[in-house]
Amino acid sequence: MTDRRTEESPPASSWPTRLLKDLWASAQAGPSRRPEDKDLTRADGGVPVVLPRDLRGLRIVTGEPWDVPAIPWDRARTLAKYELAEGDILLTRTGTVGPCALVTEEHTGWLFHPNLVRLRLPETGLVGAAYLAAYLSATTAQDWIRTRTAGSVIPSLSLRTLGELPVVLPPLAEQEAIGATLAALDDKIQVYSEITRATRAYRAVLADALLNGVLSADPLTPPGPP
Repeated sequence: MTDRRTEESPPASSWPTRLLKDLWASAQAGPSRRPEDKDLTRADGGVPVVLPRDLRGLRIVTGEPWDVPAIPWDRARTLAKYELAEGDILLTRTGTVGPCALVTEEHTGWLFHPNLVRLRLPETGLVGAAYLAAYLSATTAQDWIRTRTAGSVIPSLSLRTLGELPVVLPPLAEQEAIGATLAALDDKIQVYSEITRATRAYRAVLADALLNGVLSADPLTPPGPP
């Protein structure tokens, strides 16, 4: 990593600040689910729905298809304004307020839970999506959010309050560099998280097999996941 500060690049202390509401093109909470949608999953067909629990490490991480809720195709067609697009940002606004994720191509066309808010940026604006997602997940922004939801029985953040969050804006070139650097680390974290998950599952299966005598352990060659 190189020090990109030059005489042409203004110091961080001089970077301007804008309110979040002045940076987004739209802020939209997710649609309510109907009772008849309750048991439908991605495995059954329909349009999958991103849940608050799926926002991990600035990425959307879902489970198996039968664990992902879905909306029937016929009703999903009436919910086009709630569809996700690459570059959108999702943020949890009710419950465990604060976790956020950057939407990638993988989840384009999906819908999202009503406890989430989708931030959509203008095509040409003052802030890049990767930088803004990183900023919203950073300590300063998360502390700001927590102080405005503290004391509530069920923490909740209104769009009006969220819009007042101040965002520091480096030059666009600096934003791109910051966003790309942190996004690369987020991708690595996701890979290692998946390795950990798979290894944990393998360990549980192997333990059952060893402890029930189905397999015998070879002390000279410790087993590992395939």
